[in-house]
Amino acid sequence: MQILLNPSPSLTAWFSPPFAPPCSDLAIFQKYPHLLNSCAFDKTATGPIIAFEIFIILGTIVALLILRRFIDKIWQRYAIIAAGVFIFELFTAPMWNNHNMGPWAYIYQDVSWILTLGWSTLVLGTVVLVDYFLAQLRVWQRFALYLVILTVLVIIFEGIVVNLGIRTYAPEVEAVFWGPKIFGVNIEVLYYVPVFMGLVISFYKYWSLVLDDELVAPVKKRHWLGSLVISVVGVFLFELMIEPMVINTNLPAWSYIYHDVSFLMTGLWVLIIWLTLYAVDRLLIQFNLVVRFLVYLGVIGLIVLPIEAWFINHGYRLYGPSATANFTGFNMMFTDVPIEVAFAVPLYLALVITFIRFWEINLENELSAAPQRQPVRDQARVSVHQ
Repeated sequence: MQILLNPSPSLTAWFSPPFAPPCSDLAIFQKYPHLLNSCAFDKTATGPIIAFEIFIILGTIVALLILRRFIDKIWQRYAIIAAGVFIFELFTAPMWNNHNMGPWAYIYQDVSWILTLGWSTLVLGTVVLVDYFLAQLRVWQRFALYLVILTVLVIIFEGIVVNLGIRTYAPEVEAVFWGPKIFGVNIEVLYYVPVFMGLVISFYKYWSLVLDDELVAPVKKRHWLGSLVISVVGVFLFELMIEPMVINTNLPAWSYIYHDVSFLMTGLWVLIIWLTLYAVDRLLIQFNLVVRFLVYLGVIGLIVLPIEAWFINHGYRLYGPSATANFTGFNMMFTDVPIEVAFAVPLYLALVITFIRFWEINLENELSAAPQRQPVRDQARVSVHQ
């Protein structure tokens, strides 16, 4: 069977409504020209790309119907995974470009809901099946296995979207590539994928505790050193990943660890997040996970946003060309920072906080667990820190 490399005119016309006006003709874009960035790229889909999109949609439906045999509340679980993936994609959107998928495929600028479906299906399928068939393994062992399996799957998936002409990378990202490739994908995928998946899976695991209404049991002593190490790991790895998007400048030369990643700035974020989590858990121990998460997010956001604004306005924090190209030109009141930065802060925190809390919970469970091995459902239960 021969696959057409270019769609037929009738196929393209069927998927692209002829009545949709160009962006420049819409009133809102005439009033706010900066918004043209949201559609200033080629959305023309080829035949193979349309076939790929149909495969993703149908594959997601089939996968969920199969996975529901292994775990309950599959649709809610998928929504959690999809939320985590979408948050990550929205936050890191300036790092990569998703083009040529058709105008129907995009949610915001070049963030595609179809790719979100694809990543979410890979992640949920891997997590559910590993948890089901290898429930006897400890939490960290299964987590490591998730990352190994997903790294292989993502290399294949990423190779497909690159070779179809969907995925390209921002110049700032390409500048840090070493050169070697695996199946057509840059070798840096071996770092990016575990960080991406580690954050998304931790987000899913944290909110699964809420979904499953797991038992909450307080502990007498907080293991602050382990908690601090987890916070450092979570913040530093994410900072390292998004380093091409943001430039930390005018800081002491001795403070830079890698490129422009400074331990002074990273350490500041770590201390703010770690101390806030500790304080909220002590003061609001009687509240559930949802309430405490919202308090974490609100308190840290109120602290971090003015500091970020100060760094930007005083020249310590610069956003790269690809990030600023996505800015609409609107600034937040009082802080005078781009509205995209203001929204990025809670997105960043939502992933980092759930990563830290998930591993804090499991650290406490490991240290306080009875000698006998518990079933997987019991291992996931929450410890509330005093």
